[in-house]
Amino acid sequence: MERLRATGETKALSDSTPFAERVLDLVERIPPGKVMSYGDVAEYLSEGGPRQVGRVMSTWGGGVPWWRVVHSDGTPPPGHESRCLSHWREEGTPLRGERADMRHARWHGDHQ
Repeated sequence: MERLRATGETKALSDSTPFAERVLDLVERIPPGKVMSYGDVAEYLSEGGPRQVGRVMSTWGGGVPWWRVVHSDGTPPPGHESRCLSHWREEGTPLRGERADMRHARWHGDHQ
């Protein structure tokens, strides 16, 4: 199985790390209308940090609902703002202007 990069290039999933697999698996479980910050993902997995999660998402995240992973202030990944807003509106994600409303949209994982 392959996942597409956000840039449209293809990177074989077999080139990914176990950490990347865990990140992508978690992102696939974020429900429509909810988001997690890069730091939330790292904290949930108890490994890595926001930058490491961002690196995974920029390399392999195109095949998962990447718009559900945001900066801690609710802003989307740079360069993807309009596509994020479109997805968020379609899914009914709580917004504050053009960012996810982290108070209402944040997903805390399966144990929430």
